[in-house]
Amino acid sequence: MVNNRRFLRLFLWLLPLGLLVWVIRTVPFGEIWAVLRQLSFWQIGLLVVANGAALLTLNGRWQLILRGHGFRIPHLALMAHRLAAFGVSYFTPGPQFGGEPVQVMLVERLHGVPRATALSAVGLDKTLELLANFGFLLAGTAVILQSGLLVESGGWGTAVLALLLLLLPVVFLIATWRGWRPVSRLWRLGARLPVWRWRPHWQERYLCAGTAVQSSETQAARFCRERPLTLALALLISGVSWAALVGEYWLMLTFLGGPVTLAQTIIIMTAARIAFLLPAPGGLGALEASQMVAFTALGLNPAAAISASLLIRVRDIALGGIGLLWGSRQLRQVNYERNPPKHGVSLPR
Repeated sequence: MVNNRRFLRLFLWLLPLGLLVWVIRTVPFGEIWAVLRQLSFWQIGLLVVANGAALLTLNGRWQLILRGHGFRIPHLALMAHRLAAFGVSYFTPGPQFGGEPVQVMLVERLHGVPRATALSAVGLDKTLELLANFGFLLAGTAVILQSGLLVESGGWGTAVLALLLLLLPVVFLIATWRGWRPVSRLWRLGARLPVWRWRPHWQERYLCAGTAVQSSETQAARFCRERPLTLALALLISGVSWAALVGEYWLMLTFLGGPVTLAQTIIIMTAARIAFLLPAPGGLGALEASQMVAFTALGLNPAAAISASLLIRVRDIALGGIGLLWGSRQLRQVNYERNPPKHGVSLPR
């Protein structure tokens, strides 16, 4: 078992590194640098503003859901919490998950939101996010099929996969609306696993966490039934945020040597979203490879593909790093206030 885990961990790093080496060997660095040198300071500033607008729009969904639960938290504070969660998800292996507990912890400790309510709000927010993401993936696959870039069998296979992924958040949202509590049922089934025979002290913690999960699902179901307009508005915000992300991507591609059409932008973004689903930290290697393949298939400069990937890397690393620093500082401050050190020792700056 230990050897299998080591092999899997090694594979999760070797695969993206191998893709990254292939990309670097394929496109000369001189061509990449020539494309990046085309960017002026005002273009970089405009990209920063466009990304900030997209992030502010995206964060409005979570704020709206929390407000529907009765908690008015400043938009910029929630933006900082989301960046902290993004940092955890981005720098750990996996398909952009893992930071959600950080969101729950920050709103609970810093704003006094009950844990069950925080879980409910984050769960609904993530469900709507997945609904929008997989919806875009399905739409992007349809554009790719229409363009004829994929062979018929492979293209339809990708479309079916995208449709199945889209059905997951749809079914979960409907089940939550009807009050079926799918997560609680799975949690109760997990409590019957024979593994607890060897770890009975873990089972007690597991069941205790299940109480919070059940309470959060009850609140989520009540939210869906009593505030359908708020839920619809949150879904609309997801669509607006995706439109802003597409606009930002189109702007970046245009600055890097476009012009590109809207259909080409959607195809390139679809390739990037598929890359981020792979179990590599931040889609390392997979993002660069996906962009180069998409650019080449569209007859665009592959050096521009790697240049776009580098800009995305710089942006995401900066946002994730800022989020991690801010989140760790806030949690350290809260822990200091709850458990102040003796003999007047001050909090390190």
